[in-house]
Amino acid sequence: MKNTFILGIEGTAWNLSAAIVNETEIIAEVTETYKPEKGGIHPREAAQHHAKYAASVIKKLLEEAKEKGVEPSDIDGIAFSQGPGLGPCLRTVATAARMLSLSLGAPLIGVNHCIAHIEIGIWRTPAKDPVVLYVSGANSQVLSYMGGKYRVFGETLDIGLGNALDKFARGAGLPHPGGPKIEACAKDAKHYIPLPYVVKGMDLSFSGLSTASSEALKKATLEDVCYSYQETAFAMVVEVAERALAHTGKKEVLLAGGVGANTRLREMLNDMCEARGAKFYVPEKRFMGDNGTMIAYTGLLMYKSGNVLSLEESRVNPSFRTDDVEVTWIREEEMKRVPEITPEAFLKIPSGEMLDSGAEAVVYLEEGPEGKKVLIKERVPKVYRLKEIDEGIRKERNRTEARLISEARRAGVPTPIIYDVEDFKLKMQYIEGAPIKYLINPELSEKVGELVGKLHSAGIVHGDLTTSNLLLAGDKLYLIDFGLSYFEKSLEARGVDVHVLFQTFESTHRDHEALIEAFNKGYGSTFIGAGDVLKRVEEIKKRARYA
Repeated sequence: MKNTFILGIEGTAWNLSAAIVNETEIIAEVTETYKPEKGGIHPREAAQHHAKYAASVIKKLLEEAKEKGVEPSDIDGIAFSQGPGLGPCLRTVATAARMLSLSLGAPLIGVNHCIAHIEIGIWRTPAKDPVVLYVSGANSQVLSYMGGKYRVFGETLDIGLGNALDKFARGAGLPHPGGPKIEACAKDAKHYIPLPYVVKGMDLSFSGLSTASSEALKKATLEDVCYSYQETAFAMVVEVAERALAHTGKKEVLLAGGVGANTRLREMLNDMCEARGAKFYVPEKRFMGDNGTMIAYTGLLMYKSGNVLSLEESRVNPSFRTDDVEVTWIREEEMKRVPEITPEAFLKIPSGEMLDSGAEAVVYLEEGPEGKKVLIKERVPKVYRLKEIDEGIRKERNRTEARLISEARRAGVPTPIIYDVEDFKLKMQYIEGAPIKYLINPELSEKVGELVGKLHSAGIVHGDLTTSNLLLAGDKLYLIDFGLSYFEKSLEARGVDVHVLFQTFESTHRDHEALIEAFNKGYGSTFIGAGDVLKRVEEIKKRARYA
């Protein structure tokens, strides 16, 4: 069988990189990196850099390939980073790709940069169907494949983790790139400094953490602040990855993106996966940053599934969303999925056995007074978090959950009754129901909308609205897991709350459009401000990705 050879060009930001691959090996790769004299990346300067070196990079690449017996005439397709990325850089690379396509008579393949990070990781590791933590300069997302697309479970609501680290580093006088310098400084730290830990369900926010870290430099050493910043930020992203694992039941985590080169982040993810019985994968360090091989290999997958572009279709897209890409190269029947628990099986678990292992707690049953079942929710230590961070979070969320569950019940929202509260443990009413992630349909989604409308009318934001945190018992719907809840009446807070739920619909349930439409109807029936909140949800969705 004839090998397929694809030439790929990456040029979304710092790196101009080109590679040639076939189905089994990397034939050659050549990279030239833009290095500004000071500060961060300047898009126009980076584009000028790419234009300056494009010809020499391609020439050297073809020479190296020829030494291995691959001629220019053997190349079957030209892949290029179509987005997301910096517009001037993308346009420069696209122009080079078009010229190559015309001169070699090979079709164009427009590759999504983020998906290329995922696919290179799957190619270079044993991962099959992972939850992906993708952390780079501009992007911070938790994703997984379902139903023909890579779905976004959660993401940053403001700035990407890499950019947040670089921004802090510049303010601290550290040379670019900031991430490795922060990692080096953190190794000499002596004390942990409390910093904002902002997880909003499946979503994240880094801007407050970055600002607080810069302020902390006025009173603390650079080493201590770098250590505290790194431990806090990484614990946040690992927690969200664990939430996705708990929700999907998958057993693999893949780390992708430039920030993934950090040793401490890898350690934390590995600790989390070991505790959950999941496998952790990360490709060789050379494939974590932007590289031509990831574009070439993803281009090969696309080419072999018939996914090519005409010249007219090769316009770049600086805001190219991961979940806009039709994944034509994965066959559903090849996915190894964990079997779902049926509602019937869920209800047959014996008293005393562990019911669930969520992202932050284990849940089990005990015999209560008069033989009634009592549900115990215990927030167990997370080995990937510093003790100073972990104990504070667990205590705060335990108290918050007890208080807000009671407040929600007073507002007419069905919740379990709280019997007793300890530092890290809650005793509560056992609801003989099943999570609606196994049962969700438009009729049920409308009821969810009604319930969330009542909650928001009472000024309560749940903070973790997913289909794992809603139980159906008979015909009654219960809302559970209030650990991230708080009182807030702003459009932004309510919008983020609904945004998290919609992400769950889109990432986990195939008929998500019908579910969203039904939710909106129910939400509007019980909350007078629903229209304004739903408009804000659309704004948040546009703002969150690839800002």
